[in-house]
Amino acid sequence: MNKIGFDNEKYLKMQSEHISERVHQFGGKLYLEFGGKLFDDYHASRVLPGFKPDSKLQLLLKMKDDAEIVIVINSQTIEDAKVREDLGITYDQDVLRLMDAFKEAGLYVGSVVLTQFNNQKGAKAFEKSLQKQGIKTYRHYRIEGYPYNVEKIISDDGLGKNDYIETTRPLVVITAPGPGAGKMATCISQLYHDNKRGIKSGYAKFETFPIWNLPLKHPVNLAYEAATADLNDVNMIDPYHLEAYGISTVNYNRDVEIFPVLNKMFEKIFGSSPYKSPTDMGVNMAGNCISDDEVCKEASRQEIIRRYFRSLVDRRKDKVDDNVVNKIDLIMKNNGINIDDRKCVKACKDKAAKEGSPACAIELNDGKVLTGKTSNLLGPVSAMILNALKYLAGISDNVTLLPKGIIEPVCALKTRDLGGHNPRLHLDEILVTLSISAVTNPLAELALAQLPKLRGSQSHSSVILNEVDASTLRKLGIELTSEPIYATKKLYHGK
Repeated sequence: MNKIGFDNEKYLKMQSEHISERVHQFGGKLYLEFGGKLFDDYHASRVLPGFKPDSKLQLLLKMKDDAEIVIVINSQTIEDAKVREDLGITYDQDVLRLMDAFKEAGLYVGSVVLTQFNNQKGAKAFEKSLQKQGIKTYRHYRIEGYPYNVEKIISDDGLGKNDYIETTRPLVVITAPGPGAGKMATCISQLYHDNKRGIKSGYAKFETFPIWNLPLKHPVNLAYEAATADLNDVNMIDPYHLEAYGISTVNYNRDVEIFPVLNKMFEKIFGSSPYKSPTDMGVNMAGNCISDDEVCKEASRQEIIRRYFRSLVDRRKDKVDDNVVNKIDLIMKNNGINIDDRKCVKACKDKAAKEGSPACAIELNDGKVLTGKTSNLLGPVSAMILNALKYLAGISDNVTLLPKGIIEPVCALKTRDLGGHNPRLHLDEILVTLSISAVTNPLAELALAQLPKLRGSQSHSSVILNEVDASTLRKLGIELTSEPIYATKKLYHGK
């Protein structure tokens, strides 16, 4: 585990050079549609071990003097108060979070664009709030027949109604807090307005996955299909690239389907299209920076298994339907991937069966698998992590790190004074208790010092964990999966 299969430094150098070349190709002005997450791309770091989650951010920092960021948000998501489940905040709040993060990193954020604007009350309030803080805002409107009515779209009655985004730098990065924001439409709108103003500019797309120069059924690309199963994305050979160049490249169905329409838009704006295929539009160099293909293949197979378990849990929570689960299940069956390839799964199931109660298992980075069981004072996650810390610290399994005399008063506080129903300590509570004990207990201090070694470990639970424990595991850098079973028969499964 923790083997490196991707050369991140090579990637940053090659990617920045390639984007710079594309800027010059279009006369010094490029609108770059940035797909995926800019500074927390954990999917990429999981399937391409060595890829840093903030690689895209570091890439932009290499070009920060030439780059300007425009954040796009769909006005209807503001109106609907749509929430990013991974962060627990609404999309408009995430725009503010992104702006703070970009500025703190030293990047220039030029403006915010409200797309699909239709005088929504929430969108207007958000716009007013941004303007009060001195942030430039622009409105882009719904166009009847988009994206197929090209004549209407490429006209004064279509894109011509959109506000023109004033930009000052050669590389304009169009990004968003989530999918469906209208990044591509924003880029096309700018090309239309630039052309009317006599400004030479171009468009390119930066999507990490699928990786165009890996085989269609390469596990890295299959992992992308598993990750987007709920979107019905399908990897496919780019037929336009194959016809134009005689070379097989991989793209996904939505880009292939929309390409003829985009081509017509380019022809309508410029007189001719600069691209012969969807692959031509991309600038992704990740496939050229894989240093150990077998490491990336195995990492991707593990990611597919994790996605499968996540889909089972999401189906149990009524977040997805059977189609999502069946699609990932089919990917696994067609490519010889089995859930038992994830070592912590069997260990967890065996422990739960033996104890007759919820259990957890963790596979550490050295391959060691440890378990934890439910007790009167501890949940299985807390027990598992304490066992892992003792192992990493070389402390005998017979040693009790936290005696009952320390844990029981905290459990009593939870139920007697704070009104809790579950006396068992969550993982965050155990770690706080361990930290306090470390002041007087050298073994507790030694165990606590092992926490960084847990990052990258794999864990499985026999039941769906509460959000407190699941969140703490994520913060520790532990990849969690679980069975699609609730720990209790209660209707509410909160803390």
